[in-house]
This record gives sequence, structure tokens and C-alpha cells, in this order.
Amino acid sequence: MNFFKLLAISLITLSTQFTSQAQKFALVDVNRILENLEDYKKAQEELDKIAAIWKQEIAVEYDKIKAMYNKYQAEQVLLTEDQKKQREDEIMNREKEARKIQKDKFGDDGQLFKKRQDLVRPIQDKVLTAIQDYAALKGYEAIFDTSGSAGIIFYTKELDKTEDILKKFKTVTKN
Repeated sequence: MNFFKLLAISLITLSTQFTSQAQKFALVDVNRILENLEDYKKAQEELDKIAAIWKQEIAVEYDKIKAMYNKYQAEQVLLTEDQKKQREDEIMNREKEARKIQKDKFGDDGQLFKKRQDLVRPIQDKVLTAIQDYAALKGYEAIFDTSGSAGIIFYTKELDKTEDILKKFKTVTKN
């Protein structure tokens, strides 16, 4: 009988140790949160309007280039070689300018990206703060974003074992 009591007490002790060390994780769809915020909807609408205006401006520029090219094609037989070269250079330069405008507006670090940062970043920061506050309140150690490739959006620093792994490599390389 004593053996079974000792075994039962040991099992209870072990199970409480494992449950006290259990980590709490949560999943959050950040996009769904953002899409339900009025400020985010307004920011998106403003960005869409700006993008539409810029797309129209660029389309007009490309229409002008097409008109220049069509005119050149029609008059080509009447032009000298120097005039042809001059017209071709004008068309190519205008195309380069149009592509530059397009890149300046819509490129990876373009005006639309910067405007998005200005309008959306503060809203995203509020959502992140709300998630961190919720995690602290509920005792979550990590929260994962299910809406995209962001992955972990909050975690307690105790979960980061990078230094432990680096130490392991350092000890392995010393031996």
C-alpha cells in the first residue's frame, strides 16, 4: 500500500510541475482586426483614391507616348536619319520618365508606400499594443498572426532561446 501511495503522490507532483510549466499560446488574425477598425478603413480608402489618381496620371503619360510613337510611325518615311534618331530618342526619354514616375509613386520605397506607412502604421501600432496588453492580462507567452507571413507578433523574452543555442555552438567549437 505504501508503494502505491508514494507512486500516486509522485505522479501528482510530476503532473503539477508539468502543468505549471505549460506555455500559453494564442492565435490572432490581425487582418480581420484591422478590417473591422473604422480608422483603418478610412486610411485604405484614402490610399485607394491617391493610387487611382496616380494611375490615371501615368496612364495619360503613356497615352501621350503612344501618340508620339504613332505620329513618328506615320511620318517616318518623310524624316531624315537624324530626325528619326531625334524622335526615337524623344520617345525613349519620355518612356524612361514615365517609368521613373511610376517607380517613384508605386515602387518598393515609393510615395504610396510612404503614405501607407504614415496612415496605417499608427493603427497597426495600436493593434499591437492591444495584443500585448491582452497577452499580459491573460498570461499568454506568445501570440501568432494567422493572417499572413508575420508569424509571431508577441512573445515573452523567456521563450527566446537564441542565446542558449549560441552558447551551445560556442562550446562545441571550443572542444
